[in-house]
Amino acid sequence: MALPKFKDWKQVAALGAIYFLWGSTYFAIRVAVESIPPLLAAGARFLVAGLLLYGFARLRDSRPVQPRQWRGIWVLGALMFLISYSLLFSAEKTVPSGIASVLIATLPVWVLLFEATILKTQRVTVSLAAALAVGLIGVALLSGSSGTAAKPTSWIWCIAIVVSAISWSAGTILSRRLNLPASHSISAGAQMICGGLLLLLFSGVIGEWKGLRVPPLAAVGAMLYLIVAGSLIAYGSYVWLLQRMSPTRLSSYAYVNPVVALAIGWLAGGERLRLAELAGAALVLASVVLILKSKSRSKGPAVAGPSCGEEATEAA
Repeated sequence: MALPKFKDWKQVAALGAIYFLWGSTYFAIRVAVESIPPLLAAGARFLVAGLLLYGFARLRDSRPVQPRQWRGIWVLGALMFLISYSLLFSAEKTVPSGIASVLIATLPVWVLLFEATILKTQRVTVSLAAALAVGLIGVALLSGSSGTAAKPTSWIWCIAIVVSAISWSAGTILSRRLNLPASHSISAGAQMICGGLLLLLFSGVIGEWKGLRVPPLAAVGAMLYLIVAGSLIAYGSYVWLLQRMSPTRLSSYAYVNPVVALAIGWLAGGERLRLAELAGAALVLASVVLILKSKSRSKGPAVAGPSCGEEATEAA
């Protein structure tokens, strides 16, 4: 898939924000959960970001969520935030941020499988089946080899991240059948509010609120970065570009984000990749590129991934 062609510098800047900011959120999550309980961190991030996003959208005269739409919003909040982010944030206490980003990049794989088995809207051709197989082999390599001798990564947490991606993908498919607001920002903001509340509720249930202390400055900075850069600036750029660029071209972020995350994890976090991990990452990214390229010939806007915490549009 060719990278997008730009009409002006604003598109370059907006896509750059999506590439870098969404890619960098994985390392910010890692920094945050070193000091803040994972469900509490995820819940605080999405509740604050959701309230801000919903408020900004209402100021632009977007219609609020209608009473009959709240049921679908809560269902998506549970699938795409409570399940997805409780697993992702918890896993990043163990799994390197770069590896987490590559495992989340399997989103198009699971969306394609749901389309083929549940919606019956996608026919799995030989080329798509090969792309799926390549991606699954990459996941197996990453799950079986990630980590170092000093800090081994449990394969269970790698599988948890895959389940996070599967849950997000299920929400993506289900969202096509639900009655949701027409405004992307209103819908995404409402989903983040509901998901954030659910995360905070379960955080309290499992005892994360006990013995809380003021987190260090690095964790506070990481949380602010996740809210402002990841959930507001990058998502605002994404919605703006959806009105000006082909969604299939915009979907290039799906395989650029993991590269950015791997580079930041290596440069800033000292995360090292062994040969098997590099091979696994390459296979996953190759699978994503092949799937997106194949589906772009038919119909397929981008999928906003779980590191971003935004509303998923029609699957890539």
